[in-house]
Amino acid sequence: MARQQYVLDYIIKSSPAILYNFLATPSGLAQWFADEVDQHNDILTFVWEGYGEQAKILGQEDDEFIRFEMESGEAGEYLEFRIDKSEVTDDTILIVTDFSDEGEYDDIKRLWDSQIDTLLSRLGARN
Repeated sequence: MARQQYVLDYIIKSSPAILYNFLATPSGLAQWFADEVDQHNDILTFVWEGYGEQAKILGQEDDEFIRFEMESGEAGEYLEFRIDKSEVTDDTILIVTDFSDEGEYDDIKRLWDSQIDTLLSRLGARN
């Protein structure tokens, strides 16, 4: 089966600077994304329920985006967190870009919805 890229948007009631801290630092990521996160240079190690996976930071810009290449991903795949501002409402928008096997979109969306719900809770940014 082919792998597909998908993009999910979430409105986050937070400043881009505060949100970015939760997306791009080991301490921020450990509050919502993984159980533990360690960083050595541009390599992050994520631990979920005892299972570890490394990711290389491919690029980042403060308060705008961070892109990771997960070791389990296929060539050309990445996980990206991008922060945008709505010109109309001035809301902060988190854009998540990820990849999954074809037909797994609903499961992946539920997983991300749950992760982002945890992020909103940690940020104190629930609607």
